Amino acid sequence: MTKKDFITLTDYKAETLVKIIKRAIEFKKGSHPSCEAGGKVLAMIFTKPSTRTNVSFFVAMQRLGGQAMYLGSEALQLSRGETIGDTAKTLSRYVDAVIIRTFSHFDAVALSESASVPVINGLTDLLHPCQALGDVMTICEKKGFDFNKIKMVYIGDGNNVCNSLINAAGVLGFKLTVASPEGFEPSEDVFEKMEKINPDIRLEKDPHTAVSDADVIYTDVWVSMGDEDEEEIRKKTFSKYQVNKSLVSKAKKDFIVMHCLPANRGEEITDEIMDGKNSAIFDQAENRLHIQQALLEYLFKESEK
Repeated sequence: MTKKDFITLTDYKAETLVKIIKRAIEFKKGSHPSCEAGGKVLAMIFTKPSTRTNVSFFVAMQRLGGQAMYLGSEALQLSRGETIGDTAKTLSRYVDAVIIRTFSHFDAVALSESASVPVINGLTDLLHPCQALGDVMTICEKKGFDFNKIKMVYIGDGNNVCNSLINAAGVLGFKLTVASPEGFEPSEDVFEKMEKINPDIRLEKDPHTAVSDADVIYTDVWVSMGDEDEEEIRKKTFSKYQVNKSLVSKAKKDFIVMHCLPANRGEEITDEIMDGKNSAIFDQAENRLHIQQALLEYLFKESEK
């Protein structure tokens, strides 16, 4: 038996990601699982709160015929000093897959290295690959699979979501411009690696210049979990990076707006845009469920080979 993990998008070839996305679209249309997960259990380690990641994985596992178990930080001996490696080895004796949503990317990698069952990165401070994969599914639904004709513009904080979108652009080949203020750019390591693969991944300081002819405009909160001590300076710095009517007027007429949620309405995005005709935000949120179901099915199948 082999073990396949999902820690970062760059571990996968484009054709594999497209396969998972197409399967997710089938699930959305009502397709039944080809790999029943009856009797399988997914352990969900959460040291960060969650709405979409928690609920989408829980429901996805049930739709596959299995069960999901929520494990908050207080429910595990990790909070009392047990190593992530020992936790991984123990859980591998009980469950069939593990998702971890935590602060340190090192913990997700260490869990993956020690576990003998598939491990999924549900979010770390560095990456959010499940979000980005669901985002690409949404783009494919709205714009098709011809990635080299798609221009995405990410506006705001170069955070974990931004880093994973950069990885997605590197692997799949769509154009991506990131407009972030100085000091809040995406990971230099992530950007430089993907820019070598896809030269159409660019950085831009001026958001109005960045969104010219955009097919997709994407934003996220200015103050992520763990950044609360910087709230005042972040709000001041990002004030020119709001996705509003003036900004989106530079994009293509049929552009779509995306946001990974939760949103602080009136800060990074206005109600007018979030609830407008070009918004794909709640389709995007729904697609977390379908992409999670397709991902789990894929990982279970690979692990049974």
